[in-house]
Amino acid sequence: MPARRPARTALTAAAVALLSATAVACGDTGGLRGAGATPTAVSPAKLWPDLRPASSPAYPYDVATREVVKGITVPGDDIREVDPVDVVEAEIKAHPDDYGSKGAYHATVDRLKDCRAGGDRARCPLLKPYYRDLTGDGRDDMTLGFRLYPTNQTGVRVYTVEKHRLVQVLSDNDAIIGVELAGRALIERSPADISGYEYRTTWVWDPGQRAMVFFRDEYLHTGKGRHAKKPAPSSSASPSVSPAALPSAALASAGSSAAASASAR
Repeated sequence: MPARRPARTALTAAAVALLSATAVACGDTGGLRGAGATPTAVSPAKLWPDLRPASSPAYPYDVATREVVKGITVPGDDIREVDPVDVVEAEIKAHPDDYGSKGAYHATVDRLKDCRAGGDRARCPLLKPYYRDLTGDGRDDMTLGFRLYPTNQTGVRVYTVEKHRLVQVLSDNDAIIGVELAGRALIERSPADISGYEYRTTWVWDPGQRAMVFFRDEYLHTGKGRHAKKPAPSSSASPSVSPAALPSAALASAGSSAAASASAR
């Protein structure tokens, strides 16, 4: 189960500087005006051409997660017939280091019992499941979310059905303030460490890896002046995924979502 990436301080500084520079361009509703002389095009300057290239990534990071869920049957290959509580219990059983008495999410186990009939629904950590075709096979996939007590994190999971088996194709834990589905993309919104900003992480389906893969990390201005909590630290870093390896439909969906966010600011 992957841990979240560390705080992206370099990205934070760059984003704040860029947004500050572009904010003054809004609000002119006058007629046509000359833009002045066209600047001469300058090619990119390659810095430190003699720098020895790195032989390995700075941080280990699982770009994609794929795991067959053991002990779960899928009646008629219909994922809607699968009990989400059974699915979370299967994860708990498969990852005792995370959910055992000394695990980071140990309190989730007892509270999951309240998701069953007769339990206290207010204590149930499982959120409402959502169903949508994220893999492009014409059948619904299942997106689950559940609180990871005693932390402030939420687990986000996506499952599909392959050869009569339930397969987990996305697993991510983070301090979540919102999750969106846009086409075949899943977008997570997380609090940033500066007031008025948030992180948005996009995952899209990659048919080559048969999993939802990390595609984009954004640091965006929300326009709200509230103080945001600092994201939970982790030991992994953001990777760079080539858009060429991703399906065009997913990229279009993710791109349109980002454009909509930008136009709203």
